[in-house]
Amino acid sequence: MVNPGIVATTLLLSAAVALPMPAANARSTAMQARAQETPATETSTNGPADRSAPRTDQNSMTAHAQLLEKAKQGRIDAYFEGDSIVRRWGALDYPELLANWRANFFGWNAANFGWGADRTQNILWRLEHGELDGVGPKVIVLLAGTNNVGTQPRDEQTVAEIARGIKAIIDICQQKTSNATIVLMAIFPRNDNLAVMPTINRINEKLAGFADGTRVRFLTINDRLADPEGKLFDGVLNERDKLHPTIKGYQIWADALKPIFRELLGPPGTTDLAPPPTGDPSAARRPQ
Repeated sequence: MVNPGIVATTLLLSAAVALPMPAANARSTAMQARAQETPATETSTNGPADRSAPRTDQNSMTAHAQLLEKAKQGRIDAYFEGDSIVRRWGALDYPELLANWRANFFGWNAANFGWGADRTQNILWRLEHGELDGVGPKVIVLLAGTNNVGTQPRDEQTVAEIARGIKAIIDICQQKTSNATIVLMAIFPRNDNLAVMPTINRINEKLAGFADGTRVRFLTINDRLADPEGKLFDGVLNERDKLHPTIKGYQIWADALKPIFRELLGPPGTTDLAPPPTGDPSAARRPQ
């Protein structure tokens, strides 16, 4: 049987790395990206949440190639990892969110390595295949798991499996970085189906148990995004999908992270050495 990781890596070697789109076209492309981007809950790779698996579609492999190059550039002190909730914050194809990212994190050498629609097993594969190699960040911000949950409630076996998937990501981050503090985010509330909130809450309870207060810190902002029943507060998540944060929601997240960054990284510098942001390769190829 052919090893899928070898096949995916072979595809990677032939993947063309899309050039970043011009800033002048970013806003119009963002509008197209919002309409055409793969939904956050759509996944192309099934399988256990705690066993690495690649996304083998060409767009994801091209994005992986871009992120491998990004990992070799500049200086990265704060490394953000996750799915589309993470990705959109620092992406060329969401210029308004990118402006918020820069306003909050400039001077901390922060770089975004999220990729849309990834499940835990896909993030695990990307990290196993070079996206963190040689980077040496001081802080890793990790938000993952909502795509494993999806739009339907999950049983206890699946809850435990998703938690193990996130723990596997923590483990590989610790293997590849000797001194990084991992800020483990609670999975955000989502209201595309309010019935999934008990599942998310049970997973978050398990995630809290992974924190040791030093190398792994658990951080939740869910009480600032939703009420105790999980119903979203007005304006914090995208009204269309009730899943991705708005600028208001991202600012809540930033306000929770910045005291941790000041503690671990010191005050932000007057210059920033992080690599340039990337975007969705398919957005860069769409007609303007």
